[in-house]
Amino acid sequence: MQIQNEVSLKSYNTFGIDVKAQKFVEVTQIADLQQLLAQTTEPILILGGGSNILFTQNFEGLVIKIKLKGIEVIQENEDFVWLEVAAGEVWHELVLYCVAQGYGGIENLSLIPGTVGAAPMQNIGAYGVEIREVLEQVQAIHRNTGEIHTFNNESCNFGYRESIFKNIHKDQYVITGVTLKLSKKPTFNTSYGAIQDTLKANKVETLSLKAISDAVCQIRSSKLPNPAEIGNAGSFFKNPVIPQSQFEALQKRFPNIVGYPLPEAQVKVPAGWLIENSGWKGKRFGNIGVHTRQALVLVNYGGGDGAAIRKLSQDIQASVLDKFGVEIKPEINIV
Repeated sequence: MQIQNEVSLKSYNTFGIDVKAQKFVEVTQIADLQQLLAQTTEPILILGGGSNILFTQNFEGLVIKIKLKGIEVIQENEDFVWLEVAAGEVWHELVLYCVAQGYGGIENLSLIPGTVGAAPMQNIGAYGVEIREVLEQVQAIHRNTGEIHTFNNESCNFGYRESIFKNIHKDQYVITGVTLKLSKKPTFNTSYGAIQDTLKANKVETLSLKAISDAVCQIRSSKLPNPAEIGNAGSFFKNPVIPQSQFEALQKRFPNIVGYPLPEAQVKVPAGWLIENSGWKGKRFGNIGVHTRQALVLVNYGGGDGAAIRKLSQDIQASVLDKFGVEIKPEINIV
């Protein structure tokens, strides 16, 4: 474990923002992480895959890059398998591993960027599936005491792109691993989005974990830019949830508005639709802009400034609120 000084974070965030960390260290052992948390008095930033963060300035403190590795079967029976997965594992590589092993439950979450440690933090979800549906436990270290705590599914208080680690316990814990309960006899979820159409186009006659994973990868690749080619962090904003009465009022003014009914007379409205219909899709401002194919994605075309992207996001929020009376909030962390 070697602490480095004045390290560029450009290659550690998918936006490709060139800021510096005053100090930087990669951690591969839990004991080293506990030691760092106990000894460091300066500000600390925990970094996973860097796919859900926007840097707007240099970080004056210690950036800890989590590189804890390991995938282990800790229990199994005829129907299910329990996997203990370290926080530093790449999420999509875990999905591919599970698909290859015949473990079902996260195939719809293929190609989501980032590491396993970030997955429960924001309850990642896509194409009708969320991680809370398969998550048994989260293991985390308390930043102040260094103690390892275990949170079961219920205590994580999962919501839409929310968990206890993003609100009540924000910046109090460092997630070190998760336990997932996956199915050996999976049921396939193909009802959401364009999965069925993609499977049909691919001439898939017999459903499988791989066929669904491949379809999801194909859909995501067609909609979202590759961070290796254009700097971005995927969906910048969360889809807002509004009362059904408000949605019905908006329908009268905007008949083409899209919405998905939720329990308790709520409706989820695609933030991308709101942004696109506020005139932002494809807009470019120097080195930054809104993606040409997906209005939900803000991009860095190269040499972009994080503060400028934050300002663009704020302008978009104000514009959507002014036109539709709906508040959209960032899904990513802004530092």
